[in-house]
Amino acid sequence: MYVLVTYDVSTSDSGGARRLRRVAKICTEYGQRVQCSVFECLVDPGQYELLKHRLDEVIDSEKDSLRFYNLGKNWKGRVEKIGRSQSYDPEGLLFI
Repeated sequence: MYVLVTYDVSTSDSGGARRLRRVAKICTEYGQRVQCSVFECLVDPGQYELLKHRLDEVIDSEKDSLRFYNLGKNWKGRVEKIGRSQSYDPEGLLFI
């Protein structure tokens, strides 16, 4: 399934910057950053549940927010891009 993960982590308190870095680090394990606080992730249902659980453990639910947009398996018809776009295809070949 293709999931868009967005987050807003408050950095006004002493632990905010650390939470922000941890959220971003977890998201990079599951997908590709496409904007500052937006990740596109291609995951199976088990990975999706683990991603949500891990992120939920990091954030402060009183100050921060997470949003998950499940675009499903037929996501290519649901994503439109305008402007600068990186050539990222989550189903494509990965070169290291």
